[in-house]
Amino acid sequence: MYSQNETELIALGCSIGKKLEAGDVLVLTGDLGAGKTTLTKGIAQGLGIQQMIKSPTYTILREYEGRLPLYHLDVYRIGDDPDSIDLDDFLYGDGVTVIEWGELLGTYILDDYLTILLEKSGDGRRISGQAHGVRSQALFEEIFHD
Repeated sequence: MYSQNETELIALGCSIGKKLEAGDVLVLTGDLGAGKTTLTKGIAQGLGIQQMIKSPTYTILREYEGRLPLYHLDVYRIGDDPDSIDLDDFLYGDGVTVIEWGELLGTYILDDYLTILLEKSGDGRRISGQAHGVRSQALFEEIFHD
């Protein structure tokens, strides 16, 4: 997929948010400024969340209420110490978890999750995904093959 601007990236996120179910985990990967938080703004819209979405860079976690709770994490600052936050409270529960920089956690912490890679390409972003589990494979098909 390709997004030419922020508006298209938010629209893609909104489409993704409408497909999400309780327990879904998304790991957003990409360089600084690639659009991870922008995509999350759209995901929140798709979940019916009206609040302004802010990057959780310094707070590590922000929680929002919508059709499903959204747990928005940025684990860049916890680095090699994933035990510094109790992720069990936010993974595979009654909400949706979006983790920026989640690749830093290591795959042993996460079970069934969908990685979404955002790469700067020209003036826009190239978006691709990789499923890690049965539910995430179904979600991958819905998002990338609709």
